[in-house]
Amino acid sequence: MFIEQPPFFYRMLFPETIWRIPGDKKTVYLTFDDGPIPQVTPWVLDVLDYYEVKATFFCVGDNVARNPNLFQVIRDRGHQVGNHTMNHVKGMSMSPEKYVRNVMNAHDLIQSRLFRPPHGHMLPGQAKLLKKDFSIIMWDVVTRDYSNKLSGEQVFGNVKRYARNGSIIVFHDSIKAERNLHYALPRTINWLRENGFLFKTL
Repeated sequence: MFIEQPPFFYRMLFPETIWRIPGDKKTVYLTFDDGPIPQVTPWVLDVLDYYEVKATFFCVGDNVARNPNLFQVIRDRGHQVGNHTMNHVKGMSMSPEKYVRNVMNAHDLIQSRLFRPPHGHMLPGQAKLLKKDFSIIMWDVVTRDYSNKLSGEQVFGNVKRYARNGSIIVFHDSIKAERNLHYALPRTINWLRENGFLFKTL
């Protein structure tokens, strides 16, 4: 459970961040990390279009620079975008100043006030600096679609087990997640809708 749905005490370590957005109606927020890449992102966009769902894509600056047209397609189809650093860097191994420079390099390309740290790891000094310019978005449910130790059915099971009103759910439009994503994403959308959830962007 610690990975799939971080417990309360862990969330309290980062008071500057947003983990969940509960509201009056049952609502979830689908998010996709690590793209955009031509091997996976177009398929994700087609699935979202088919189900008429809008999502939020936390993009890596390097991938945006390599695939600017695909990045624009995400926006043109009505989805929200966010910053996931320039190089998918690990904040724990960088000074706050160097980390923020990396984020701002990505911001030059992405132009979003939403930020999610890769791996969910940040130092307090980094969060303190970033909160001046960004809403730091974490998650309520990590599907773990990236794990080669899990099947698509298990990834889908993580959603069914932990999704609740206000959940920010993390998938990945990445190569390592592709197999599990193909199984879990359509089933996740169907299951959430059948159970009365609405979909919103951040």
